[in-house]
Amino acid sequence: MTNRKIEYWVIPPEADGEYVACMEEVLDVYAQPYDPNCPVICMDEQPVQLHKEITQPIEATAQHPKRVDYEYERAGTASIFMFTEPLAGWRQATVRPQRTKTDWASEVAALLEKGGRYAEAERVILTCDNLNTHTKGAFYETFEPERARQLVRRIQFC
Repeated sequence: MTNRKIEYWVIPPEADGEYVACMEEVLDVYAQPYDPNCPVICMDEQPVQLHKEITQPIEATAQHPKRVDYEYERAGTASIFMFTEPLAGWRQATVRPQRTKTDWASEVAALLEKGGRYAEAERVILTCDNLNTHTKGAFYETFEPERARQLVRRIQFC
């Protein structure tokens, strides 16, 4: 009989020093006290497959839960953009048909500009992964240079 265990691990510094350096920077940011003038925002995105029912589901009754057939028709894809400010207990999810640089820059701009949650914040710290769409250049590819520069100046990337 084989003894199976779950083993949790962290990539050791000798395996990937860049990863460890970046992770320590993120942990330092998370340890900072709350500052409404410079909130810490976390973001990620998730591509999802959209499904269309082939067979009409059977509604729930007192004896049975709603029953849905496992077969479906593929109905395209979408991307969910999730932003959260853990120290304020806030989160927001939006959906777009895709996840391009323009989609990402537009989502961040919507938070920073007039009407957005962080319109009054002097600066935000944005923690995100290093996906090729999460760049300062994305703002310049999406907006006029002056607007792009105003946005980028208010973001500290982590």
